[in-house]
Amino acid sequence: MLVLINILVWISVYDLSQPQYLEVSFFDVGQGDSIFIETPLGHQILIDGGPDSTVLEKLANEMPFWDKEIDLVILTHPEHDHISGLIDVLESFEVKNILWTGVKRNNYEYNEWKKRVREENSNVVIAQSDQCIRSGDVFLFVLWPDENLENKEVKNINNSSIVMRLVFGRVSFLFEGDAFKSVEKKLIEKNKELKSNVLKVAHHGSKTSTGEEFLKEVFPEVAVIEVGKNNRYGHPHQEILDELEKYGIKILRTDRDGDIKIISDGLNYIIK
Repeated sequence: MLVLINILVWISVYDLSQPQYLEVSFFDVGQGDSIFIETPLGHQILIDGGPDSTVLEKLANEMPFWDKEIDLVILTHPEHDHISGLIDVLESFEVKNILWTGVKRNNYEYNEWKKRVREENSNVVIAQSDQCIRSGDVFLFVLWPDENLENKEVKNINNSSIVMRLVFGRVSFLFEGDAFKSVEKKLIEKNKELKSNVLKVAHHGSKTSTGEEFLKEVFPEVAVIEVGKNNRYGHPHQEILDELEKYGIKILRTDRDGDIKIISDGLNYIIK
């Protein structure tokens, strides 16, 4: 059962005597973001879809062939390298819930996304800080944006990115979308809980993000950079790699490591 009171809560009964695992997969979709989460209760969450239909192949490797439902799709912000693959996902799967900012744009992909969302007849929630999605003992907290952006135009679409923190017991992940350093600074000023074991580095490792003060607050053990091989932007920028190495953070990159899966029992985690 799914209950919505500005909060999404999945309620199920499951056997506590059996090992419970959270799986977080960072898909190699080229120059773009796509993250697939499966909770111990079996709920499936897809954050972004990358720049093309590659995400469908990745999902086929993670989901049984007969499973054509996704519990929650999250669009962090409507940029090509995040939204394009989600249009294909909406066409291929029944999506029960959609979380996005509702921010306004004027291009083909945005209009196609809006059309697909209407046709999907999903439960649509507009993201705003202090919302929480719960699946059993797994919590996904929305940290940003700090205001309702539905039908609003913004100067910097990257700074409208949904920033989220995933918590399962003692293990946590921070997903930044493409948020710039200015957003990172505001999150620190607002005293948001940022400390996380795993950081999904913002904006594909661009120097626009991952400021040193922010990095100190998050204090991650692992940094995952979703980035395409030989991309035209020069991502990840060397100064970001140097900063991560300076603090002894393990760097994983989809352009070099391919798909990256992190599995946790709530106490520890392993990287596949």
